[in-house]
Amino acid sequence: MRVLVTGAAGFIGYHLTRYLKELGYWVRGVDIKRPELGDSEADEFWILDLRLEHVALGVPRNIDWVFGLAADMGGMGFISENHARIARNNTLINLNMLEAAARNGVERYLFTSSACVYPNYRQTEADAPLLKEADAYPADPQGAYGWEKLYFERVCGYYADDYDIQTRIVRFHNCYGSHGAWDNGREKAPAALCRKVAVAKKTGNPEIEIWGDGEQTRSFMYIDDCLRGVVTLMESDYAEPLQLGSDRAVTINELADIIADIAGIEIVKKHIIGPQGVRGRNADLSLAKEVLGWQPEVSLEDGLAQTYRWIEEQVRETL
Repeated sequence: MRVLVTGAAGFIGYHLTRYLKELGYWVRGVDIKRPELGDSEADEFWILDLRLEHVALGVPRNIDWVFGLAADMGGMGFISENHARIARNNTLINLNMLEAAARNGVERYLFTSSACVYPNYRQTEADAPLLKEADAYPADPQGAYGWEKLYFERVCGYYADDYDIQTRIVRFHNCYGSHGAWDNGREKAPAALCRKVAVAKKTGNPEIEIWGDGEQTRSFMYIDDCLRGVVTLMESDYAEPLQLGSDRAVTINELADIIADIAGIEIVKKHIIGPQGVRGRNADLSLAKEVLGWQPEVSLEDGLAQTYRWIEEQVRETL
């Protein structure tokens, strides 16, 4: 089986390439840059700009399946300040690659969507009800990133109806782990807090900054659970949007405390003004369990311990 991973230099793409190789797939990786935190294990790695239609058209040649992970994205700080950039770049990448896959006779195309497709009005309280896949409508997604993801879920359906290509759609809730962004402004909450706690431990200054009051809630999925879910979905016959995540919600304050316990230090939280996103978000995993027999296996504490150790090593080497 010959597969293509776009965004192969990114966090999930880097790990997915390794995982697919372990499963015996032949992998072509494509990204606009090489992985910054380790060599890719892809059989071929092409550095290309998928926003260019004439470039994208040849990328899935002689490929059976495409895992479409390429995207211009980051944490809450990035996606709240780059709406036009995100809408333009991601629309170009996704349209070019799905069209290229259809023209090149690709059998299956996986589109990576996001929990940002869910309506803001369903996430106004910290203890908001668990989100189900059907809750995406009536639509009111989060910013340009959410609108682009929700729109392209529909485009996948149109291509599956009109062309000889099967599509799979996965909605990720927050995925975290090692070998990802941790200090460049694109990092998400787990990596950012791991970095802040590691810096506090190294410098002896226990104060860490948290955007808002820290009582906003999220659920977090470890990368190993994410990879297992993505491949299981791709191998399945399920073609509707399916979310992968965790159904254990924690506040950002609680997340910081868990990481501090892992580091073995006491911290002082300094709450500052900053983008917070929705007030509460958590996943109902009933459909994933029913359709795929999938549920997360790595506890938040175990996953964060692995992540913190890696980020602490980066901090020690750079500060």
